Amino acid sequence: MLTPPSQVRFKSTDFRNVLHWTPPTNSSSLLYNVQWKIYGEPDWLNAESCQGIHKRHCDLSGVTSKTSEWYYARVCASSAPSGSRSAWALTPRFSPRWDTKISPPSLRASVSKQGIMVQVKASRGLVRKMHQNLLYNVYVIHANKSEEVFEVNCCSEQLILSKMNPRTKYCLQAQTVIPWHFKSSDRCAAKCVKTP
Repeated sequence: MLTPPSQVRFKSTDFRNVLHWTPPTNSSSLLYNVQWKIYGEPDWLNAESCQGIHKRHCDLSGVTSKTSEWYYARVCASSAPSGSRSAWALTPRFSPRWDTKISPPSLRASVSKQGIMVQVKASRGLVRKMHQNLLYNVYVIHANKSEEVFEVNCCSEQLILSKMNPRTKYCLQAQTVIPWHFKSSDRCAAKCVKTP
């Protein structure tokens, strides 16, 4: 009997739900089979693209896409030469809604006659998944370290900061927010501009 894989867990960013595991210590040229199921359902289902694979991860985003559900996944190892198999190793219960990590948005800032033009965008996968349900907080950090926060909805993705002091340096950061999931990203790295 083979030792089963260990540390079987989901890593999820922007609702891309990837199962990872650590191979058994005595492993060489093992193959892995992955199954998944919805919490409360009796049947395990094969992850079609992750049967007899060599790699140590499996993207389950397609079958774990309902954010309202909870899921389990499991993986077993098998050795082709000996025909032996390990026991199944199980993940903790996983919720895309609560367990995914939201990545910070990208932020571009430029100076024009109207003021500071700020463009904010979340990752393409997150925009596809959440559509109109995203907001961005844009933080304007003044020279004295005080902050102002502006809210930008997903559809506009652009903010014009007018009435800024001339010849002044402003630093900007942005954060993605999914209000009805009570989730937000870390802030992105600061971008600094100087007004004319």
